[in-house]
Amino acid sequence: MIRIDEIYNHTFWPWFAEHCPGTRVFFCDPPGNTGPDALFNLGSDSIAENDYIFCHDQEPVHLDLFEPLFDEVKFRNRDIGSRKVADTGVGSVDWVRDFPTPNGHIIVSERGEYVDALCDRYGWRPHYYFYHGWACQDWYRGYNYAYLIPRARDRRPTRTFMSPNRIIGGQRDHRVLFLYNVFKHNLQDNHISAPRICPYEGVDIASIAQKYQDVYPDIINVLTQAELPRLFKDENEQLMSSYHLTNFAEARDSLVYVATETVYFGRRQHLTEKTFRAIALEMPFILVAPAGSLAYLREYGFETFSPYIDETYDTIEDPIGRMEAVTQILTEIQARSAAEKLELWQNLLPRVEHNYRHFYRGGFADVLWAELTDMLTEFDSNV
Repeated sequence: MIRIDEIYNHTFWPWFAEHCPGTRVFFCDPPGNTGPDALFNLGSDSIAENDYIFCHDQEPVHLDLFEPLFDEVKFRNRDIGSRKVADTGVGSVDWVRDFPTPNGHIIVSERGEYVDALCDRYGWRPHYYFYHGWACQDWYRGYNYAYLIPRARDRRPTRTFMSPNRIIGGQRDHRVLFLYNVFKHNLQDNHISAPRICPYEGVDIASIAQKYQDVYPDIINVLTQAELPRLFKDENEQLMSSYHLTNFAEARDSLVYVATETVYFGRRQHLTEKTFRAIALEMPFILVAPAGSLAYLREYGFETFSPYIDETYDTIEDPIGRMEAVTQILTEIQARSAAEKLELWQNLLPRVEHNYRHFYRGGFADVLWAELTDMLTEFDSNV
């Protein structure tokens, strides 16, 4: 297992220093910070540097949100292939380019149109590996030896689903759509956490909902009347806890985990710890995520839950249609009798247990390692 806080220094940099000498490696530290001031790099003073690699694997690709960071990466590498000729003022330098502009490479944990647009703008070559898969192997290690929750086979859930929701503004306002559908369709008698004021942006949920009034004219009224905020047991605020497992009482009592992922809109593949929490908690899951996310997860050896759960929602590219399909699934499960829900749970158990074993007994790590080493070898010919 790779310690995720050491992946740049202990995994990437030794490999690049040996196989791609003269290449700088950039990353943000500490993880989760995306401002230009968080940008660090590893390089060499004894070798002429001729190219650079930027690891933007911790976060999804948002051109508008992270533009200052992307510009800073480009700015810090303006000297490669150039020589400084004169200071032109305080903090200003003139450069003469002696060699072609370096290619520049970006390592991402995402595939799709957002990465394509980023590379078109900055001229970078993309390279992919599943950063969040490694992160969850690190963050959730050891919980399989804990006695915090009964094994799935010993549970008898009474609620249809659980779903943590913390940040509801900015690029994550699809959670407002999800919460609207929860309250609109009387699904609120489940284990749901949700703020009224986004703890990240300080914006009221009704203000965020305004952009969806053309689709749902009653959205502000429904969310204003909803009982918000909602917290899980023993919480007194919206907790940022997705990097470790929590909410064991809710997990034991819920049939399905609804993961409202970090990104939802667009043609892209990007999953995070929000999905892997369900797997580490031994739960079936439904993903509020981009279309194709279940298929993406199956690429890594995990199993999903068709035909016991209708997973055609994962093929619906229209985001409103996909959200309504998820709502329909939850509504249908909730309408079942207790005996029917227990039968569904028992039908889902073999796949839940497979996913748990795959995550904790090395199968997933083997897939991740093969992918990571394949990605690294791309640089032998590209850098």
